[in-house]
Amino acid sequence: MLNHIGTQNIETERLLLRRFKVEDAEEMFENWAKDPGNIKFLSWNAHKDTNETRSIIKIWNEEYKDNKTYNWCITIKETKEIIGSIGTVEFFEDIECAEIGYVISKKHWNKGIMTEALRGVIKYLFLKVGVNRIQLKHDLDNLASGKVMIKNGLKREGVLRECYRNNKGKLRDMAIYSILKSEFKEDF
Repeated sequence: MLNHIGTQNIETERLLLRRFKVEDAEEMFENWAKDPGNIKFLSWNAHKDTNETRSIIKIWNEEYKDNKTYNWCITIKETKEIIGSIGTVEFFEDIECAEIGYVISKKHWNKGIMTEALRGVIKYLFLKVGVNRIQLKHDLDNLASGKVMIKNGLKREGVLRECYRNNKGKLRDMAIYSILKSEFKEDF
C-alpha cells in the first residue's frame, strides 16, 4: 500500500527540488518553456508567453492539494535558479508503480543535473512513498534522456511503438525503462 505524502522538498548535493510557485512563471518561461528546441521530444508545445506559464503553475498549485501529486521545480541550491521540472506523470496504484517525466533548461544539459534530480525523486518514491516500480519513457531520438535513466540504474525493457504524439503531432516510438525497489541502491 502506498503512503502518499505529496510533493515535499528534496535536497541533493547541488539541487533543491520544491513545489512550483506562481512567482516562478517568468523564470520557467525564459529557461525552458518558451524554447521549442528545449522541448522538442515532449508532447506539449512551447509556451507563447508568461501568462500561459503562470496559468499552468496555478493549475499545479491546485493539484498540490492532492497528496497523490508529485511535481517538483528543479532549482540550483547555490544560485536559486529555476532550471527544470520533474514529477510523476502517472500512477498505477494496483501495482504500486509510478511513471516519471522531466524537462531541463538546455543550458544545463550534459552536466549531470537531471541525473541527480532523478536520483533524488527515485529515492523519495521508493523510501517515502513506498512504490515498488518506477518507469520512464523517452522518444527514441532522445538518447541523452536514456543515458540519464541508465545512470540511475533503470533497465531498458523495450520499445513502445507509436505510443505518443509529439508536439508536432507525429506518432512516435518510445523506449521504456524501469527500476524495481528490490534493485534500488541508495548509494548508486
